[in-house]
Amino acid sequence: MALLQSNKHIVNAFARKTSEDIPSNYSDFFPVDMKTDSLSPGFGALRTMMEILYSSESKKQLDELLKEISPDVVHAHNIYGRLTTSVLDLLNKKNIPVVMTLHDYKLICPNYKLMYGNRVCEDCKGGKYYNAILNKCHKDSLAASAIYSFESWFNSFFNKYRNNVCLFIAPSQFLRAKFIEFGWSSKQIIYIPNYIVSQDFLPNYVSENYLIYIGRLSGEKGITTLIQAFGKVDEHNIKLKIVGDGPERECLEDMSKKDNRIQFTGYLSGKELSDVTRNARAIVVPSEWYENAPISILEAFAYGKPVVGARIGGIPEMINEGKDGILFESGNVDDLAEKITVFLSYSNSRIVEMGKAAREKAEENYNPVMHYEKLIDVYQKAISMKAHI
Repeated sequence: MALLQSNKHIVNAFARKTSEDIPSNYSDFFPVDMKTDSLSPGFGALRTMMEILYSSESKKQLDELLKEISPDVVHAHNIYGRLTTSVLDLLNKKNIPVVMTLHDYKLICPNYKLMYGNRVCEDCKGGKYYNAILNKCHKDSLAASAIYSFESWFNSFFNKYRNNVCLFIAPSQFLRAKFIEFGWSSKQIIYIPNYIVSQDFLPNYVSENYLIYIGRLSGEKGITTLIQAFGKVDEHNIKLKIVGDGPERECLEDMSKKDNRIQFTGYLSGKELSDVTRNARAIVVPSEWYENAPISILEAFAYGKPVVGARIGGIPEMINEGKDGILFESGNVDDLAEKITVFLSYSNSRIVEMGKAAREKAEENYNPVMHYEKLIDVYQKAISMKAHI
């Protein structure tokens, strides 16, 4: 929104209300928030389930908002489960072009991650969404999995996304290819990488003697593999800082008790996060799911930090092996340990060189000017598509 506004576009928001909303001129039109954590049987729960699947309130409120504003194009983000495809039906009826960014795999996977337990899962490929129920892949709950499985079937069967969205934006080539593999048209999905304002990040090419992980502490992030691999690294002076919080923090801390080189900082933000990132020797991204296009890699590059990344999802296309980072086989403890050892053997001058290459990549390949130009091109194509209907 800020990028578009800085280029003199008028941008308005429409979303579910939450306590964390930033000010909006049209927040009075936002549908009220939904509480789904503790639903008890009854009419209220049934109504909430209907809102999750196809929100009549979102459709009604957006209809009222469109009496006040006349957008040239609508850009959708993560509308499922809250706004739902009801708003897409309304926009299509009014012949308003819609562009949608694919932040994850929700349109082809009921639990959005293409994971079952701690493994990559494509069981629902070919529209076999009943597998999500059999696997209980949403919060290990049969009821919740049934709701989200039906949601996926409903939107797929009635082509709610394919027919109502002109063009989709994929932040990684991997995600684009995966959707095409699942039967989506290559003509409907446009690759536009995320961007970062490098000027907001002060690079530091001189590092202290530690590696860092930044992110959510959950199974798909591969932190267990990282801790096990780090234990195999025969370098007693190097430390590992794990920044973040999540459901597996206590278990991970228990795993690490015998290795005093490993430190859990908890959640950090602002200057604390900036300092701990800028001073690291490298950032490790050990993911074990199909990561789309991690912002953490872009931030590492902007700070002038090389990345040790898992060869999975969109991560490999962001890292130039040996130049601005190093890759390892996702989930492979021994390979990660070996690659960390190799990286630590590099001279300080080579690590500085890699950091500068990373910063240069952030500035040249992931800058806001390039992103804006590609985004406007997609908007114009979407408008043109609607004009010919």
